[in-house]
This record gives sequence, C-alpha cells and structure tokens, in this order.
Amino acid sequence: MERALRRPRRPLPDHPVRVALLDLLAEVGTLTSTQAAARLGHSSGLCSFHLRQLALYGLIEEVPRKGGRARPWRLKWEGTARPERERPEEFDRLARELEDESYQHWVDRRSEAPVEWQHDESFSAVVHLTPTEMAELASSISSLLAPYGDPNRRPGAGARPVAAVTRLFPLLNENPARPSAPPPDSGAP
Repeated sequence: MERALRRPRRPLPDHPVRVALLDLLAEVGTLTSTQAAARLGHSSGLCSFHLRQLALYGLIEEVPRKGGRARPWRLKWEGTARPERERPEEFDRLARELEDESYQHWVDRRSEAPVEWQHDESFSAVVHLTPTEMAELASSISSLLAPYGDPNRRPGAGARPVAAVTRLFPLLNENPARPSAPPPDSGAP
C-alpha cells in the first residue's frame, strides 16, 4: 500500500515560510516552533502561526506529547507511520509546486521589495553526470548551503530569508525508443 500526503481541503496559500517549514519537517521529522525559528531565522510566533496554518490545511499534525508546553509538529502521512527518512512522491511533488509558486510570487511582487533586494540570482546548466556524480553534486551543494542554515549562525545586519532551490534531474530523450547519445569524447584524438 503506497502512502501519500493528504491533499489540502482548500488551496494552500503561497508563502515562503510555509514552504521552508514543510522542507524542514521533511528533513528532521518533528520540530517545535522554537526549533523552526532557530533553523529558519524567524520568530517563534511567526513559525507557530504558519505551523498552525499548515495543520489547518491537513499537511501537518501535532505529535502526541507527554506534558510540557512544547508543541512538536510532523508531516501528516496517510496510512501507517512512515519509516524514517521516507518521503512519499506526493510530498516531493507538493514541495516542488510550492517552490514554483513562491518563485512566481517573488517575480510578481519583486518591485515591493527594498531596492537592494529587487534582483535574484539564478543559473542553469546542462551537465553530463552519472547517477553517482549527481548524488555527489547534490551533497556538495547541500554542504555549501549548510553553514547559512546553521541555527547558531548570527546573520549580518539586513539579512533576510532567501530561498535556495536546486533541482538535479536527468533530461529524458524525446524519442524513448532510441537511447540518448553519450556526450562527445573531448579527449579523443
């Protein structure tokens, strides 16, 4: 039986904090608003508000707790409890859609940002990799970004949350009956 993330009862409003919270929950499993605030650089109150909103849409749920005031949250999975580190394909699809919506929101409203924030940095490239190299590249990018998400890091004055989205995926051949040609061998005489 395949497990899937429950669909929201109504469209989920686009908000970069909610996207970041969903990604963070997928990474760590459970967290409180205080832990989310430390990781994302927002206030605990803001994270608490957005966690409650995600719960209203049926995407996350409170973890049963044993006393105390802390309210841990986790992703809401259909079916039985999910094994550690398993992310259903439905969650990955939803996360990518939320990233796309967040970027479109940025494009549509960038003129509302302070002048020094009215640009973005983006790049794309087609590279030729093996599956192992693709995994190594993903790991390198994660390692490069890790210091900026460190909860103990004190961002400089004027720092704001910035979405860093990387997608590595194979380009599929237009003609599935014919395999893609390998890249030309640049070392041949």
